[in-house]
Amino acid sequence: MNHTPSTLSHSPTLSSLHQHKHHHNASPYPSNLSSSSPASSYLSPFHISPNTRAAALRLLRHLRHVRRLRVHLRLLLLFSLPSFYFFFSNPRSSFLLDFLSALAFSTVLLLSLNLTLPRLPSIRLLLSRSFPLKLSSPSSRPPPPVLWSIGSKTKTEKRVNSGCSVQVYSNGDVYEGEFHKGKCSGSGVYYYYMSGRYEGDWVDERYDGYGVETWARGSRYRGQYRQGLRHGLGVYRFYTGDVYSGEWSNGQSHGCGVHTCEDGSRYVGEFKWGVKHGLGHYHFRNGDTYAGEYFADKMHGFGVYRFANGHRYEGAWHEGRRQGLGMYTFRNGETQSGHWQNGILDIPSTQNTHPGSPVAVNHSKVLNAVQEARRAAEKAYDVPRVDERVNRAVVAANKAANAARVAAVKAVQKRMHHSSSDDIPIPIV
Repeated sequence: MNHTPSTLSHSPTLSSLHQHKHHHNASPYPSNLSSSSPASSYLSPFHISPNTRAAALRLLRHLRHVRRLRVHLRLLLLFSLPSFYFFFSNPRSSFLLDFLSALAFSTVLLLSLNLTLPRLPSIRLLLSRSFPLKLSSPSSRPPPPVLWSIGSKTKTEKRVNSGCSVQVYSNGDVYEGEFHKGKCSGSGVYYYYMSGRYEGDWVDERYDGYGVETWARGSRYRGQYRQGLRHGLGVYRFYTGDVYSGEWSNGQSHGCGVHTCEDGSRYVGEFKWGVKHGLGHYHFRNGDTYAGEYFADKMHGFGVYRFANGHRYEGAWHEGRRQGLGMYTFRNGETQSGHWQNGILDIPSTQNTHPGSPVAVNHSKVLNAVQEARRAAEKAYDVPRVDERVNRAVVAANKAANAARVAAVKAVQKRMHHSSSDDIPIPIV
């Protein structure tokens, strides 16, 4: 929900326009110059025309430039002599030394020309045009970005203190709804520029309460919020067709919920910070089912996997694969039990094992693992369902969205009334 605010250049005020107009029309020289100034009285006996005077001044200026050029050419020759001596005396020198010498010669030449000929562009201008670097002082650096905000914090006009109004932000976002103490509070609709909108409850310029989010790509959330984040109960429909319905915490699915995929697969169980974690059961699109423990979105711990063809595995899992002690039962009743590694039976179990055998697996230990997997599967099916609570939250979110739309209509009507009567512009912040 974070949106990077864009900046817009603000137009000058009427007063600044008037000042600029007067300043532009004013002449840079006084209009009441007297003909009896010292310069005119001094030059009048010789009867020198203005054209001759200007030519003489240009000649003096060029003579000064030539004199400065001679001095800098001498300095250039003085600094260049070591480079020429190095080039001719060391024909087989390394490339790095040649490069440094050429760089020193070019630097001295550039400095001399820059100091001698004022009409050439300065070194700073040359560097700024050659390299796209922004040369600015530390005081002009932009402030750090706001982690959660709506629109821009830069204000041009004082906001509405309380009541219904319309607020336009510099990045193109628009808020229509209720205000309290100058902040978006109550019911309102927030339109994100060309990306989506939020309709619902507000507290201190953040989503808080019930509301509905709708995004341009087709995603939609209906449910509870707290301090600008999805928190509580709600339903999120992804633009891909997947749907999550359940508990939320700080903007992520957290707690008990149901995730239904577009391909028909379905997971019912516990979530932790956006992924399957804890106890749950998954129904795959091919007919397979798994019930048991999850860790970090993968089957991990103990669980029971039933295949659509009638086979099943009961035992330990590690990151989505059969690993540890477990038993595989075929649909004809045959079994394979023992220690599994990466989904393959590694060490078969036996009824009677010698105590000193390092590779044998006691069948009783496998049976204990099977019992543990069955208990985990039973607990997975007993995970509390939150369907009814989610449905109530969705109904409340729809009501909040309707109230927000009503407040938005009132705000627009109020703004249009003031604009037509008082010609008050919509404040942009």
